Amino acid sequence: MQSKPPAPATTTKTSPDPRKGTVPQALSWIRRRRRTAATHLLRGLCYGIGTGLAGLAFWWLEQHL
Repeated sequence: MQSKPPAPATTTKTSPDPRKGTVPQALSWIRRRRRTAATHLLRGLCYGIGTGLAGLAFWWLEQHL
C-alpha cells in the first residue's frame, strides 16, 4: 500500500474573479450573432403580420356573411 503524499501547506490564494471578462465575452457573442438575431426578428415579425392579417380577413368575412 502506497502512502499518500503530504498535504500542501495551506496558503491564502485569491481566486480570479469569475465575472472578469464576462461583459466583453457577452458583447463579442452578441456581435457575432447580430445578423442571425436580426433575421429571426424579421422572420417573426413577418409571421406575426401574416397571422394578424389572416385573422382580420376571417373576422371581416364573418361580419359580412
